[in-house]
Amino acid sequence: MLTNKQKAYLKGLGNGLSSIFQIGKDGVTPNVISTIDDALRAHELIKINVLKTSPQEMQEVAIEISAHTHCEVVQIIGRVIVLYRKNKDKQRIVLPK
Repeated sequence: MLTNKQKAYLKGLGNGLSSIFQIGKDGVTPNVISTIDDALRAHELIKINVLKTSPQEMQEVAIEISAHTHCEVVQIIGRVIVLYRKNKDKQRIVLPK
């Protein structure tokens, strides 16, 4: 569980990132979950863009992805979700205490 200070720090880091994935009319599929899981393992902090054609609401998408990939939802702003998961093997982002 992230503290407010840690979330604020990650929001700042996520501000400069580009969206890696887009979720569209097919919604959240097992293939999308697998790809997001791999991206979280490689980058720790990612942005996902949810298109208007997605059949699911933003909150549903964020909850489903975080449940399947065991990551933290840092921020939902507009149609963009910022996700974080610490890489236990090779940590890139050092969070404030």
